[in-house]
Amino acid sequence: MLPTFTALSSAWLFLLTIPLIVFYFLKLRRPRQVIPSLVLWRQVLADQRVNSPFQRFKRHILLLLQLILLALLVLAAMQPILRRGPSGATRLPILIDNSASMAALDKPGGQSRLDAAKAKLRELINHLPSDQEVCLIAFNRTAHRLTGFTNSQSELREALATLKVEDVPSDLDDALRLAQGLARTVNFERIWLVSDGNFPQQTPFELSFRIDYQRVAPAGSNFGLTACNARRDLDGQWEIFVQLAGNAEAESTTGAVEMRQGDQVLASERVTLAKGSAPRLSFRLASKEAAQVELRYVPEGFDALASDNTAWLRLPAARPLSAFVPETLASVRHALEAIPGVNVYPDAGGATQSGYDLLITDRESDLSTPARVVASLGLIPEDLQPLVTMEKANIHAIDWRRDAPTLLHVSLDDVLFTEDPHTVAEVTETRFRELNYAILAEGPHGPLLLEKNESDRLLVTALFHPDRSTLIYRVGFPVFVSNLVQAALRRGELSEVNAAATGVLPSLALSAGTTVQVSGPGGFSRTETAGSDGRLSGVPAPLIGPYTITAAGEPIVVGAALLSPAETALGTVDQIEFAEQLKVTATSDAFRVDRSLWWPLSVIALGLLALEWWWFQRRPLRA
Repeated sequence: MLPTFTALSSAWLFLLTIPLIVFYFLKLRRPRQVIPSLVLWRQVLADQRVNSPFQRFKRHILLLLQLILLALLVLAAMQPILRRGPSGATRLPILIDNSASMAALDKPGGQSRLDAAKAKLRELINHLPSDQEVCLIAFNRTAHRLTGFTNSQSELREALATLKVEDVPSDLDDALRLAQGLARTVNFERIWLVSDGNFPQQTPFELSFRIDYQRVAPAGSNFGLTACNARRDLDGQWEIFVQLAGNAEAESTTGAVEMRQGDQVLASERVTLAKGSAPRLSFRLASKEAAQVELRYVPEGFDALASDNTAWLRLPAARPLSAFVPETLASVRHALEAIPGVNVYPDAGGATQSGYDLLITDRESDLSTPARVVASLGLIPEDLQPLVTMEKANIHAIDWRRDAPTLLHVSLDDVLFTEDPHTVAEVTETRFRELNYAILAEGPHGPLLLEKNESDRLLVTALFHPDRSTLIYRVGFPVFVSNLVQAALRRGELSEVNAAATGVLPSLALSAGTTVQVSGPGGFSRTETAGSDGRLSGVPAPLIGPYTITAAGEPIVVGAALLSPAETALGTVDQIEFAEQLKVTATSDAFRVDRSLWWPLSVIALGLLALEWWWFQRRPLRA
């Protein structure tokens, strides 16, 4: 590998050898002195001959040292670089994984995967050639640039030092899309990917550049919480479930799972974990009031990842389910009134509310009423009107999704429908999926029942009206209404609560336009405003821990946990498979970075300068 030079224009400094050599050929002007003998002055006469321009040039150690010193300084000024990488890329984006698994340790008291990646990158930065610019990109569930393209070592070191792990899963596709966007404005041929390899092996991304996949060494043994939820029994007690799992390198260990409320341990269960085991534990909590519960796994031995050992549950206070049904839908109201714990509106006094847990209606005017679960009967939603038309005909259902929660234990066999929905010509099921609709039941010419899961509500659309079918006379009809009630209970977290995961906090119901202050772990703080519908959504939660939402009233505390089986597994992908059967293999070797040689050349020149000074100042040898 021969070095290349990035500042060849500095080669003109070699011309300084001419005056240096001429200086040694000049005669020295000596003062005249009268002495009794010339025997002691033979060395002086020899110097006179050397400094005579017409004498034969003789070897001189000081001149040789000065010539070598000058050559080293000129070579250093020409910025020599030893190319060790595949090419001398002038611009190099580097994707750095800072997802939750990068916080895992390799051994007790060892370094995290992110620290190992930083150590590799510091080597690159310390030897960054002057003709190369680097762009640092951090990615977890999203990707963002830490720096622009720069060759400033101080800027790159500072950006690398500020990079922290976020307790969220990684999304390699988002990082590659960001790099693809950079490629449209900046010309580069390759990128570096630095990660522990904890992402899916296959990605549909089409590469327009080369990837050098640098994988850090895998972490050690790890167990953690991968799921946490709670269900309320008919007697009002909560049953809390916790799922644990480990990684492939997990060794048998013991620990305890604690249920805590504040600093108080409400319950604790000792657990023995073996490689490949995934035990599920349960606790009971008798509370009809709102409660914040923390579930914590306490390992007795080494545990590689600490961020997956804790989860929080925000248990709401027990209350009746509010349901709105027009008085004209007597069959639906009759089925709801038979279910305990459901308040049906309008009630006997005609009272209503501004929002409901469940809304079942056959009137378009009611669809604008806020509700967590909305079931429309015999109506075609506005966004489906270009896709579906309705005709009068007697039909039967030809298929339905028996595993869908809305149709659980509901049979449509031999049910007669007097309305026949027709799908418009050339409209396929894909068009419905593009509108986020899932078809739950189909007739001979189009869908009968659809479901649309939105962030703030669940929309169940029955294109038929139950009163114009024989379903109302079947046992499946009250079961269908009961399934809608269960969906509303889940949406309102009245019967089932799932622990919130990091990334984005769950939406909260506030007054429209309310401004709140959100504070959380790691000094997290930001101001958010609820939307016109009163929902506060999209609040980021990058780290595990409790987040406090403070408004005019009582503060709301929501705990965010990792709860990611993939991050707890600490997977390591050896090969990434891209579109068109392109594969990129990982390497764990040290970075083969270009080496700048000006620094060692300068050090050698300094050593020669010290040698020359010593040679000139040394005492002459005595005979």
